[in-house]
Amino acid sequence: MTGLYGGAFDPPHLGHVEVVRAAKRDFGLPQLVVLVSAQPGHKGTVLDAEERLELARAAFPDEDVRLDEYSRTIDMLRDADWDDPLFLIGADEFADFLTWKEPDEVLERARLAVATRPGFPRERLQSVLEQVRHPERILFFEIQPHPIASRDLRDRAAAGERLDGLVPEAVARLIADRHLYVREPGLHSARTGKDSRPT
Repeated sequence: MTGLYGGAFDPPHLGHVEVVRAAKRDFGLPQLVVLVSAQPGHKGTVLDAEERLELARAAFPDEDVRLDEYSRTIDMLRDADWDDPLFLIGADEFADFLTWKEPDEVLERARLAVATRPGFPRERLQSVLEQVRHPERILFFEIQPHPIASRDLRDRAAAGERLDGLVPEAVARLIADRHLYVREPGLHSARTGKDSRPT
C-alpha cells in the first residue's frame, strides 16, 4: 500500500505534518509520497512550484516528495502506477469531494483516508458518504488539531512575524532567510501579484 498526500503546500505547516504522522501510525504505511501540486486546479498559489517543492522537502525530510504536474487528482491516478494507493485528504476537503472531477472514478482507483479532528461535524462527512458509489473505500482517522491555515501563515510572514511553532523549523528558516511571502508595494502577495487563497 502506498500513501499519497497532495497539496499546494504554500507553505506546509504543522497541520500537514500531523496528517502524515497520524496516517503512517494508523495505517502502517510502508511508503508515503508527498505530491506538491504544480498548478492546483482549485486555487491560486503565491510561490512557484519549485519553491513550494523545496519547502515541502524541508517539512517532510523522511518522505518521498515529488512535483505533481496534474491539476486534477483523477488524471494523476490514471497515469501513475501506484501500488494500492491510499489518498490522504482533510475533512474539509472531503466535505467538497463531490465537486472533484469524477469523484467516483477517483474511488475506483484509490481508497481515501480522511483526516478528521475533534468537533468536526459528522453530518458533513455522512452527506458525502451517502452520495458516492463506493463508500466502503473511504476510511477515517483522527488527527490532533492545528488550527492554522496557510493563508494566515502567508499574512504573518508578509508582516514580518515569526512562524515558530506553526511550521516545521526548517520551513520557518527557509521562509525567513529568503524573505518569502514578503509583499512588494502594489502587489496582493509575494512576487506573483496573485491574490492569496486558502490552502
